[in-house]
Amino acid sequence: MTADVKVGGHFSIRGGYYGAAKAAYQLEAGAFQYFPKNPRSLTVKSFDAKDAASCCSFCKQHGLVSIAHTPYPSNLAVSQKTNLNAYQKVVDSLRNDLSIAEACGSLGIVVHFGTIKSGNPLQGYQNIIQCINDVLSDWQGEAKLLIENLAGDHGDMGMTMEELVQIRRLSRYPERIGFCLDTCHAFAAGMWRGEVDEDFDKKAEQLGYFEGLAAVHLNDSKYPYISHKDRHARIGQGYIGESGFRWLLQIEAIRKVPLIFESETGEDGTYRDDLERVRRWLEA
Repeated sequence: MTADVKVGGHFSIRGGYYGAAKAAYQLEAGAFQYFPKNPRSLTVKSFDAKDAASCCSFCKQHGLVSIAHTPYPSNLAVSQKTNLNAYQKVVDSLRNDLSIAEACGSLGIVVHFGTIKSGNPLQGYQNIIQCINDVLSDWQGEAKLLIENLAGDHGDMGMTMEELVQIRRLSRYPERIGFCLDTCHAFAAGMWRGEVDEDFDKKAEQLGYFEGLAAVHLNDSKYPYISHKDRHARIGQGYIGESGFRWLLQIEAIRKVPLIFESETGEDGTYRDDLERVRRWLEA
């Protein structure tokens, strides 16, 4: 595999942040993702700074790249006006995640675009910008907020590059914001056809999406194109398939950022087979 392409998977922090880093290294991965705290809760976590520092030091020593994935209830589109308590929980939780990611030496925190169940979508976009501005208003660290595109299973927001680029552009702190491309979501939403797709490549370049790209969730899809279903398959074993990923991995902007598996693991409980598969594709 090309030495500077960082590929890995999502690892548990059951053994701490340092434990997750060691598990990734033992698998010969070049990158890994982790939940900074309980993925089902927005409760602010008092984390072990020593453990985080050990993770940071270990990653620097071995050339590992990491990203954190925020808890699933982190909804950027929640309204401050109608639900101040929920809004403040999201803001406080994301600030907490940024602090943990910074201590671990991670590139940033991945957060889903955000959705609203009813009402004017424009208000949802305004809510997202306000939330991001409040989260980043006093943030001085290196870790970025990485917005992930959506599949469309919970509404129509966050499925296009135009939306992500505009949110970043209209925020007060665009330099502190990046993107995480989820390939399954992009395929499910119709952003990428899952094959040779010059329109995808061209649009990403022209809009400045690739300029902000910081990570890729390298997931295949269990459902067909434009299904609007967020169901990950192991890479090369879903509806996108080998040829689609082979094409995608030729794009320079994709190869420059950490590539993370989020699907189920192999029979051995690891991503070893998936890593070997991508290595072969990159070396071909």
